[in-house]
Amino acid sequence: MSGGLIHHDDGPPVARCVRCSAVAAGPCARCQSPVCGDCCVLTEGGARVWAICLACEDRGGRSLRRGWITFLGWIAVPIAGLAVLVALLEWLARK
Repeated sequence: MSGGLIHHDDGPPVARCVRCSAVAAGPCARCQSPVCGDCCVLTEGGARVWAICLACEDRGGRSLRRGWITFLGWIAVPIAGLAVLVALLEWLARK
């Protein structure tokens, strides 16, 4: 018998960085592509720190503020529309 190790299972496949093919540290906070530590920047202005790939940084910077404003808009606009509808129905009911 040989004295070498016999590998049964090497585990799950390793994610590779989309830019340089190194072992990825995690996904980009915007595009969800796997990135390594050298090919990402950290976000600014948020409660938590997120990694953003360099391509997403070139398109929108390090801040996630625009994403939060979009998210809040998806909540606030329908609520404001319903408030206007209720006010209109109340005004029509008084006539």
